[in-house]
Amino acid sequence: MTWLFDPPAPATLSVLGRDALFPVRRILCVGQNYAAHAREMGADPTRETPFFFSKPGDALVAGFDVPFPPATKNLHHEVELVCAIGGEGADLEPDAAAALIIGWAVGVDLTRRDLQAEAKSRGRPWDASKGFDHSAPCGALTLGALPRGDAAITLTVNGDTRQSARLDHMIWSPAEVVAEASRLWRLMPGDLIFTGTPEGVGPVSRGDRIEARIDGLAPLAFTLT
Repeated sequence: MTWLFDPPAPATLSVLGRDALFPVRRILCVGQNYAAHAREMGADPTRETPFFFSKPGDALVAGFDVPFPPATKNLHHEVELVCAIGGEGADLEPDAAAALIIGWAVGVDLTRRDLQAEAKSRGRPWDASKGFDHSAPCGALTLGALPRGDAAITLTVNGDTRQSARLDHMIWSPAEVVAEASRLWRLMPGDLIFTGTPEGVGPVSRGDRIEARIDGLAPLAFTLT
């Protein structure tokens, strides 16, 4: 049996300090996981069951400049801590979920906010606003333990700070996020989970330079072209 066409190569992340690549299977994202961001989006920050949306694996952009997407006049930045899954599991408790996480990265969830707002107003899916091409820039993967809870998470646009918080401002910890995701999907090696963004999301334009950082992880920087 032969392919009708050659299958595309998987999206990959480089691994800091290693001559190795992390092949990306899919990208899952949790919404409104920082209280202040939930408020700025008009929601009530509680510990209700978290909700998820997804991006295709090939939405990943690993360390390159990012083309400004079509069909939007209101593209927003959202800096996030990203969990890299290296094991398999479903219906897990947080301790078991934490054991599946083999590393961490800095990611940015790019969002076509105008498309998202229209979809929300009509009760339609968010796919076009979140899962478009090049919508998931991500820095190099750092293997090992989670950065400390008081680690800063920040994003600047053209040198101006837009987002600044700490990881312990999350409503659900990374282990809890992964556990909840495992109740909806069987997690597999190669899955990436974006764990939510702090307050300060806002618009970006073609030509803007975006730099995202989390203490202890490789930084992410890119220009919208």
